[in-house]
Amino acid sequence: MKKKEIKILLVDDEQDILEIVGYNLAQEGYQIVTAVNGKEAVQKAKKELPHLIIMDVMMPEMDGMEACEHIRKIPELSNVIVAFLTARSEDYSQVAGFEAGADDYIAKPIKPKVLVSKVKALLRRLKEDEAKSDVLNVGNIEVNREEYKIIQGGKEIVLPRKEFELFYLLASKPGKVFKREEILDKVWGNEVVVGGRTIDVHIRKLREKIGDDLFKTIKGVGYKLEV
Repeated sequence: MKKKEIKILLVDDEQDILEIVGYNLAQEGYQIVTAVNGKEAVQKAKKELPHLIIMDVMMPEMDGMEACEHIRKIPELSNVIVAFLTARSEDYSQVAGFEAGADDYIAKPIKPKVLVSKVKALLRRLKEDEAKSDVLNVGNIEVNREEYKIIQGGKEIVLPRKEFELFYLLASKPGKVFKREEILDKVWGNEVVVGGRTIDVHIRKLREKIGDDLFKTIKGVGYKLEV
């Protein structure tokens, strides 16, 4: 996954922290989204589906611990990496953070370069997850990328390569609204595609072959496109 495709949600009630941390991570090429409290963090996480969330603990309206617990209950965010960046460095606070579902606990103050290195280390987990993601299991569906097979209830569904790759992409991010450019890049790569509605045609064919019920199993919204 390229840096420009990685989205990071920064959550802190101190604007200067958001600006400093956001600036340094944006300089590395990451997409940056911000929120100023836990309640907004949950809303932004649902909407943006970030790969990494860096969150303060002590915030108004909803603190980081509670926000993390809410985020961990959202199916679309089950694999998101969550790290607390906070001035609270007590052992009991760190334990509470991990019990709330955090993957890491970073103490303030921290030098920007060190934080960037920590972020890179956390994001290496994305590559590890991608390496393990040849087989997706969504409900009673198994999608085997290595063998180009879709198995539903013991029955194999055979699809042409491009339609399979399209379905795999949609199933890998249930709930995500994909831009056409993103689908073209991930499924067709540098190949020449004739016609601006190529994706629509492939999705129509895909739905005809596998049926709407199968789309509903992957939450029925993964095939939405951003025009």
